[in-house]
Amino acid sequence: MLRERAEQCASENLAASLAHQRDSEEQLHAAAERVAQARHARRDVVHASGEGLLSMQAYLERTQRAEQAAALDLGRREADVDVRRAAFVHAAREHRALTRLEERRRQEHALEGARAEGVVMDEVALTMHRRSMSL
Repeated sequence: MLRERAEQCASENLAASLAHQRDSEEQLHAAAERVAQARHARRDVVHASGEGLLSMQAYLERTQRAEQAAALDLGRREADVDVRRAAFVHAAREHRALTRLEERRRQEHALEGARAEGVVMDEVALTMHRRSMSL
């Protein structure tokens, strides 16, 4: 039961980590879109003052930094997913191994019980045979 719960917990952690990764991917995509829009806007400006050009360049640099931060965050999320996936695989393997061991022990116990019952039945049959022979 404890191993089953550990596997379930690892599965839930993996699912949450995958959701965070998906969010990070969306944020990176949105940041990349903003960078592309900023570059496009800078190219489209023909007549702009020096201050306007500086402002556009600063905005482009901010969007590029935001994109880099989103890429780093996505990298961290991917690493987290890898760790949680490994933990889930480990927990699942442990749970399966213990389930197989439990089943094998159950079968061995049933077999031993059948053997013991066979020995008792043989003794009863032998005793009955001896009694019928002595009469």
